[in-house]
Amino acid sequence: MPRSPLRPLLARGRCLVAPGVFDLISTHVLNQHPVDATYVTGFGLVASSLGLPDAGLATYTEMIERIERIAEFSRAPVIADADTGYGGLLNVRRTVRGYEKAGVAAIQLEDQEFPKKCGHTPGRRVIPMADMVRKIEVAVDSRSSADFLVIARTDARTSLGLDEALRRAEAYAKAGADILFVESPESEAEMARIGQSFDQPLMVNMVEGGKTPVLPRARLAELGFQIAIYPAAGFLATAATLDAMYRHVAATGSSLGAPVPVFDFTQMTEILGFPDVHAFERRWA
Repeated sequence: MPRSPLRPLLARGRCLVAPGVFDLISTHVLNQHPVDATYVTGFGLVASSLGLPDAGLATYTEMIERIERIAEFSRAPVIADADTGYGGLLNVRRTVRGYEKAGVAAIQLEDQEFPKKCGHTPGRRVIPMADMVRKIEVAVDSRSSADFLVIARTDARTSLGLDEALRRAEAYAKAGADILFVESPESEAEMARIGQSFDQPLMVNMVEGGKTPVLPRARLAELGFQIAIYPAAGFLATAATLDAMYRHVAATGSSLGAPVPVFDFTQMTEILGFPDVHAFERRWA
């Protein structure tokens, strides 16, 4: 059972916004804001924890430990990237059970070949549609609660075209997927066609500098999307801020006059929960 279910929010009939987090600091910062859901980005998690590209290099064990911690602290329902399920059908079963036990609200599985690649990079190849159908069937059968949602992602658009991507999404819906995710459409017209093709909830990926146009929430809702994820926004902003700050300190020998906004230390301790520690110490120490 998810700590915070996503299904009731989908019933409200608007496009939910799910910014991406990539570690526990980003999770705590996101908790300060009234968002609909938290998206755990595979790209950001692999980069922040392993220092590696999102190219199928992370294992289930490496991912679940971090995802469980994020789900523990997130105030919003968690949507978590699970790549290809980390292997065959038995691996998919283990992954689904592990993510559900961790308190995740929705798991995202994709139809890429292993090792997978980031959805907005070139050279992605997909497995046969029938193989992914079986993965979705296993995922749905492996969950213990219908409130744990299965998101089926297809990466077929880039290599095989939109028609094939839509055909696959339809098959994944029939296999039991709760939410469909046609990755990296390349125009607003393609996004509109996706939205017109399905009655099921649809997820769209808003990547700054990616293949898909980044549109306002209201327009995404008009096009037929119920969830908009922003997986890269947080770590792109963080990397740019760190770069500017470190460049400034290296050049001047000081953080004084930094060209970027900076939390003061007290503000950061409050976000991380130090007031609770201090209250405990006043009572018990």
